[in-house]
Amino acid sequence: MAEPFFVISDLHAYYGKSHVLHGVDLHVRKGEIVSLLGRNGVGRSTTVKAAMGMVHAEGSVRFRGEELLGRKPYEIAHLGLGYVPESRDIFPGLTVEQNLLLGMKGTKPGTWTFDDMYRMFPRLAERRNTPAGVLSGGEQQMLTLCRTLMGDPELIMIDEPTEGLAPKIVELVGEYLQTLKDRGVSVLLVEQKLAIAMDISQRVYVMGHGRIVFEGTPAELRANASVRKEWLEV
Repeated sequence: MAEPFFVISDLHAYYGKSHVLHGVDLHVRKGEIVSLLGRNGVGRSTTVKAAMGMVHAEGSVRFRGEELLGRKPYEIAHLGLGYVPESRDIFPGLTVEQNLLLGMKGTKPGTWTFDDMYRMFPRLAERRNTPAGVLSGGEQQMLTLCRTLMGDPELIMIDEPTEGLAPKIVELVGEYLQTLKDRGVSVLLVEQKLAIAMDISQRVYVMGHGRIVFEGTPAELRANASVRKEWLEV
């Protein structure tokens, strides 16, 4: 089995005096989809924000052997780490194609092209000259996912990509994530919808109270009723 190339070790994070993460440990291997599950407020989003340099944190976050803690978010992005926030953060006054262009690092074409994006999400092709601010929520989510991919990341951390989306769009997002895996891109998915996470992930982590309380395969989580009841079910 391949060695992990993204490793979070004993991660602690803070918002002011509030201690949010209490020694988080997780890892992702090359070409792997890993889901981080848990109820709202347990620290899942804070984990990926800390890895991206957006939250004060202590411990270690290593990507391809390099320590990320202490670096600026743009430096981390240029190392090959992508981040899709839950808020989407599109540029509303720019067109779909201009938003995608802003995702590129430098002027040289990367592994992914405009045609790749439009092939995955034909709706974006139809609206390539439309201001992003008038897109539906699902279309904005597609655009944010594709804009991040245009930067050629080796690992994408995606925070709640299916939140508020119609079932058909959720299905498209699942197909998108599978495409990434098939092309060798690793994914750390923060997700509340168990169905999509269990369907596409090779491994899952469950978080509770700022700690990892379970690590295993989707099959192992399905078989562990006590973990699901205590940490996942409403």
